[in-house]
Amino acid sequence: MEMLRTPDDRFDGLPDFAYPPNYLDVGVRVHYVDAGPGSAAPVLLMHGEPSWSFVYRSMIPPLVAAGHRVIAIDLVGFGRSDKPASRSDHTYARHVAWMHDALRTLDLRDTTLVCQDWGGLIGLRLVAADAARFARVVAANTALPTGDERVPEAFHRWRDFSQRAPEFAVGNIVSGGCVSDLDAAVVAAYDAPFPDDSYKAGPRQMPLLVPITRDDPEAAANRAAWERLQAWDKPFLCAFSDRDPITRGADRVFRERIPGCAGQPHTTITRAGHFLQEDRGETLATVVIDFIRGSRG
Repeated sequence: MEMLRTPDDRFDGLPDFAYPPNYLDVGVRVHYVDAGPGSAAPVLLMHGEPSWSFVYRSMIPPLVAAGHRVIAIDLVGFGRSDKPASRSDHTYARHVAWMHDALRTLDLRDTTLVCQDWGGLIGLRLVAADAARFARVVAANTALPTGDERVPEAFHRWRDFSQRAPEFAVGNIVSGGCVSDLDAAVVAAYDAPFPDDSYKAGPRQMPLLVPITRDDPEAAANRAAWERLQAWDKPFLCAFSDRDPITRGADRVFRERIPGCAGQPHTTITRAGHFLQEDRGETLATVVIDFIRGSRG
């Protein structure tokens, strides 16, 4: 498998993201931010497509100030993690396996998972497979599709665009998924992991990996994950935004099917698009902090 590695100088001078890089080897090099007291129970922040851990930069300081250890991990193919050069090397199962290996290598326990977009498609598979490592979940603008659901037209448009667009301008794509206007330095930070199109196999391929038909290669695995999640009685919170046409309504599915959702302070974060961490990151951080505090009794 041919791997590309983004030069370090591409990450110099990022706005509000001066965290030293940490790496682990799971057959590919995976980058993560590790902030806050190492003895504290971890909050694992998992990003989506085509962003990277930078998307959590406004959430990390308040979480650390509240006493939490914060791990913000880059999916393989994104951020400072290695990037398989061939689109065929990016499969849903392989991305789950890489992140599961990272979870076990870091030996995270009593973990609060905060997941958005593909961070949920992958992260919820980790919860289903390794439930003992997780204490609670915050799901934000994400889903665990099996091909049985109605697929929003907005997702079909995004999927089509991702394959047909002659340029895949990551920074502009993230900006387009926000309600707020991103300044040029922030847009450039989302472009930083990708010096040219050869680095974008992951972002280009991921929309095709979402199971939207019952016979998708990972539809059965997601159904099996749902079977386990339907027995999950630990706290599970939905914190979706009000202006995301792609995941709108997916929170209802979680709330109806997962026992741990019962009695939780589910919330809708207003004035936020798909990338709610950009639009209302500090608000989402407060939701996470209050949820952890409340669910500990």
